[in-house]
Amino acid sequence: MESAKRRLCAAFEFFTKLGVKYYTFHDRDMAPEGSTLKESNMNLDEITDLALQLQKQTGVKVLWVTCNLFAHPRYMNGAATNPDCHVLAYAGAQLKKGLDIAKKLGAENFVFWGGREGFLSMHNTDVSAELKHMANFFKMAVKYKEKIGLKCQFLIEPKPKEPCRHQYDYDAMSVIGFLKHFGLENHFKLNIEPNHTTLAGHSYEHDVVMASVFGMLGSVDANTGSPDLGWDTDQFPMDIRNTTMVMKTVIEQGGLQPGGLNFDAKVRRESTDLEDLFIAHIGAMDTFARGLRNAVRIIEDGIITDKLKERYSSFSHGLGQKVEDGSATLEDMEDYIQQNGEPNVTSGKQEKYESIFNHYI
Repeated sequence: MESAKRRLCAAFEFFTKLGVKYYTFHDRDMAPEGSTLKESNMNLDEITDLALQLQKQTGVKVLWVTCNLFAHPRYMNGAATNPDCHVLAYAGAQLKKGLDIAKKLGAENFVFWGGREGFLSMHNTDVSAELKHMANFFKMAVKYKEKIGLKCQFLIEPKPKEPCRHQYDYDAMSVIGFLKHFGLENHFKLNIEPNHTTLAGHSYEHDVVMASVFGMLGSVDANTGSPDLGWDTDQFPMDIRNTTMVMKTVIEQGGLQPGGLNFDAKVRRESTDLEDLFIAHIGAMDTFARGLRNAVRIIEDGIITDKLKERYSSFSHGLGQKVEDGSATLEDMEDYIQQNGEPNVTSGKQEKYESIFNHYI
C-alpha cells in the first residue's frame, strides 16, 4: 500500500510535468489486490481517497477506469464468460466496486476489455452460452450504472487474441455485431487500440474508421505495434501517416468527446534513462498533434474529398439515387442494364490518391 501511494504521487508529478489533462487506470494498477474482496475494496478506497485529493490539487481528471478481470488465476477461463458462475460472480462484485470508484473520481468513461473472454479450444467451450452470459454481464453493468447515477460512457476495447487464442471481441465489427445482436448498441461505444487492430490482420486505422462509420467510435487507446510480430508490443505511436489517418476520422465525426486519446504504451526495455519516459510521451503527443494538423489541411483543401465525391457521383442521380435512398429494386437493375448495356471500366486511381495523401505528410 505504501508503494502504491508513492507510485500514485509520482504519477501525478509526471502528469503535471507533461501538462496532460487526463489519466486512466486499472483498478489493480491503482491499489494492490488483497486476500479477500473486502480487503481489495478497502485498499482501493484508501488509494482513491489519495487520488481524489491529487486530482483536486492538480486539476487532472480521469478519462477512464477499467477493472482488471484477466490477470488473477481465478480468471484463467474467463470472467464474464467463465464456465463457473462462482467466478462470474466474483467478476461482477469487482466490477460493482469499479463502477463505484468511477463515480467517486468523476471518470468520464469506463472501459471493458475481455482479455480472457474467449477460448483456447472449441471442444470444451459452449460459445452460445458464453456470449449470452457476457451480454447479461454487460446488462448488469448498465443497470448498476443507472442505479448509482454514474454519468460516463461505457466502452468495449476489441482485441483478437492474446492471452486467449480467440477473443470474442475480435475487432470492431465483431463487437458492433455482438452489441446489436444483444440490444446493447445504445449503451456502449468502442475504445480502439490500433495495436490490437493490426493483430487482427487489419491496417492501423481500420477499426477506427469502421467504428466511426457506425457511430460507435468512443475513444482511442493510442499505441502501435510491430506487425511482423504476433503479439501486442504496446509501443508509443511515432508514425505520422498513421496518426493523420486516425485524426482525419476523428475530425470527420466531430471529435471524440467524452472519449479521448490515451497511451496504452510502454518504453522499450532498452530505453533505460528516466528521460526516455518523458521523450516517449512527448514524442507521441507531438506525432498525434502533427497528424491533427495534417488532417485539418487535407479536409480544408478538399482535394481528396472532391475526388471521392466524383468517384461516387453515379449515386447522386437516376438509378444511383434510388440505390442511395433504398428505393431501387432488382427489376430496376435489369431494366437499366437492358437500356445501357455493359458498364465502362473505370480506374480506381489508388496510386494517385496515395500520392496526394503523401503530399500532406
